[in-house]
Amino acid sequence: MVTSVKSFRRTGLSDWLIQRVTALVLLAYFIVIAYHLLDSVDYTSWRLLFDQAWMKAFTLIATLSLAAHSWIGLWSVLTDYLTERLLGPKGNVIRPLCQLGVSLALVGYVGWAIVIVWS
Repeated sequence: MVTSVKSFRRTGLSDWLIQRVTALVLLAYFIVIAYHLLDSVDYTSWRLLFDQAWMKAFTLIATLSLAAHSWIGLWSVLTDYLTERLLGPKGNVIRPLCQLGVSLALVGYVGWAIVIVWS
């Protein structure tokens, strides 16, 4: 049992673990979607599927997993390639702006998904 929290900093191991767990969540979600696609493709069956609370919750979890997975992947790419070494002093300005843009987009996408699924 954890008795104290030393730090809330992310580490490479925690990023790796988050990406693996979110990948498994997304795999499970897409398997469920594929099964229902193969079962029937009419509007009524899709409506009945997404009217169930468990599917709404699963969709929300999958959406949050996609956002977390995307953020870690894009953060890694941005910090590897938008650097001062590769872009000069502009790299230290461009990288945070791109990270801000990505984070705002992901928050917007998650909010949009919540509105769509729960309305």
